[in-house]
Amino acid sequence: MWLSWLNGLLICTGLIVAIGAQNAFVLQQGLRRQHAWLVAGICALCDWLLVGLGVLGLGALIAQQAMLMEVARWAGAGFLAWQAWLALRRACSRHALVAGGREQASWRGALAATLAVTLLNPQVYLETLVLLGAIGAVQPSPLGFFFGAAMASFGWFFGLAAAAGWLAPRLASQRVWRAIELGIALILAWVAWRLASGVMMPQL
Repeated sequence: MWLSWLNGLLICTGLIVAIGAQNAFVLQQGLRRQHAWLVAGICALCDWLLVGLGVLGLGALIAQQAMLMEVARWAGAGFLAWQAWLALRRACSRHALVAGGREQASWRGALAATLAVTLLNPQVYLETLVLLGAIGAVQPSPLGFFFGAAMASFGWFFGLAAAAGWLAPRLASQRVWRAIELGIALILAWVAWRLASGVMMPQL
């Protein structure tokens, strides 16, 4: 139970911390104090729903097929390795996160924008339904894995919204930004190695 929970926590953290459109949007709303908690809650809820469907549904179906498990394992490892390489490249560049964009005047606008940023990104389905779902389905405790992933999602999005004012100016610092991206690259590379080596995807 606890090992599955820890796997869910670490794997989801490695995926979710990678700076992208969704995290930038949460940070933006937090800085503007515009429905930041609503935005964070929607992001976390979408993660919970998709990971749950993956672990209990699609992930379980994949786990029953040895060939599909191999495809999921290598596809997931390749995807994470590519993301790690991109993060490493960003760590060596001068780009920094810019939380900007159009105003969100109403909670309905914030709701629609958050759903669009979250669900119109094909990457989210690969990460949650396929990758996390397939890994979670073969854990000793799939439910423990789900709770670990849910805790990572909850902690990250609400923490990001709460700390937006403190984080934004520091993310503009090249030194801090590069350290963050380097940390992301190391986490993703570690997870990719564990997937490729079969540690997290045992043969069935």
